[in-house]
Amino acid sequence: MADSNLETAPPEATQQSPLTAETVPLATSSPPESAFSEETEPPLASFALASEKEAPPPSEPPLTVEERLKEAVTVIEKDTPLSPTLGAELVSVTSTEKETIPAPPVSQPLAAALEVPQESESPVGKEVVEPEKSKSMEKKKAPESLVSFKEESNKLSDLSYFERKALEEFKTLVQEALNTGVFTLASPSDTSNLPEEVSIWGVPLLKDDRSDVILLKFLRARDFKVKESFTMLKNTIKWRKEINIDELIKEDLGDDLEKVVFMHGQDKDGHLVCYNVYGEFQNKELYAKTFGDDEKRKKFLKWRIQFLERGIRNLDFTPGGINTIFQISDLKNSPGPGKRELRIATKQALQVLQDNYPEFVTKQVFINVPWWYLAFYTMMSPFLTQRTKSKFVFASPSRTPETLFKYISPEHVPIQYGGLSIDFCECNPEFTVDDPATEITVKPATKQTVEIIVNEKCIIVWELRVVGWEVSYSSEYVPNAEGGYTVIIEKARKMAATDEPVVSNSFKISELGKILLTVDNPTAKKKKLLYRFKVFPYDN
Repeated sequence: MADSNLETAPPEATQQSPLTAETVPLATSSPPESAFSEETEPPLASFALASEKEAPPPSEPPLTVEERLKEAVTVIEKDTPLSPTLGAELVSVTSTEKETIPAPPVSQPLAAALEVPQESESPVGKEVVEPEKSKSMEKKKAPESLVSFKEESNKLSDLSYFERKALEEFKTLVQEALNTGVFTLASPSDTSNLPEEVSIWGVPLLKDDRSDVILLKFLRARDFKVKESFTMLKNTIKWRKEINIDELIKEDLGDDLEKVVFMHGQDKDGHLVCYNVYGEFQNKELYAKTFGDDEKRKKFLKWRIQFLERGIRNLDFTPGGINTIFQISDLKNSPGPGKRELRIATKQALQVLQDNYPEFVTKQVFINVPWWYLAFYTMMSPFLTQRTKSKFVFASPSRTPETLFKYISPEHVPIQYGGLSIDFCECNPEFTVDDPATEITVKPATKQTVEIIVNEKCIIVWELRVVGWEVSYSSEYVPNAEGGYTVIIEKARKMAATDEPVVSNSFKISELGKILLTVDNPTAKKKKLLYRFKVFPYDN
């Protein structure tokens, strides 16, 4: 984009930024006109009429210092080509590469997710995929295409007639089971404790509207077939009693796996996000300790159930509440399907979770997916329902950050996955997950500049990253006053993929001007730029 075509930040970007995108004058409004009418009426009548018609509106509370500083800042984003010649070369190279990589069929979503990106990953003039390799990739059969899952409402008013009828029939069966002791396996002659009270995930059945949400999970897992749903519920309650779930939650099973499975942040809809990092099992000692024999695999399964149960207790089972979890499985450096012990443990866990935890996953995203996972997925697919598989999303290593950003804001994505969120770190305490970031796509062979125009004296703090770097980055301060000196805050430097993932800095603005954050992308690939900033007052 040429310099003359300056554009303000798009609405979504400005909404994400903690600062507004327009400069608001700080001048105070003029006092209201006199409230008394000039008409010749009795004084009391005149005063009453004027007070009723022309009374000034209630004054708004004064802005805080932080709010005033926010309104004194404007953000402008612009991009310009680095070199017309280079840009033309990159365009021609990219179109050549597009011809060498066959477009994946629509019916193969996993293969499409794992295909080599269209942007060049290699030096100019070198083919990305050799013909022999392409042919071998084409022979791999990907899963059938499934309609992307969309989470349904749990409000009774949103259910169809068929769904409401199924729910009422289900509740009738549950009530009969409570009255006859079916869930506690009481003998027909023992009626002293009937009707019994049964709770599941901390929710007593048929006591309030949270019970409807629980029952809907079982109905949806069995396509609203009432008898099958009731059988599933009965088996789940029996299984929970057999493993003594309430005691299992309290049990101390150690912290060896806290880096393997953990909760971190929320998605854009407010779901808790659970990460499963299988690459941690490359540690041979941890692998043997977790899967070495049957007893160790049983302990791992208990730990996995305990972790899930504790997370579920934090969900909201009221109608309209968030009662599902966003799952992410990181397959980077994950042991392959040749690991017999892992394969057995995975199969056991899948069976237990699918049979006893219906509809607790809103989306299952697999990231850093290697090609061998096609074979593993094909092997595990028969054990999964079509509804479960419709929740799956796959992303190759190069597409992992952009895939996550579709569902999770960058400030909630851990730094190791391309985001800005850092656990247990005081490297930049000014920012938290409550401070939204702005996301920009930097085009190939383009300079991207973020201008932060400040019209108040303040201290400005920012952090910025380009996922994967391979760009040049600099920052400077340009005063408004003619003849003022530009201050180089950070000299232009090349940022490699191995450099620190996030840079942060601050600047004290004593005279009005603007901060320029500049990223030069000389590569043939699009880059994802993330930034956010805050302003603070300072004493003269």
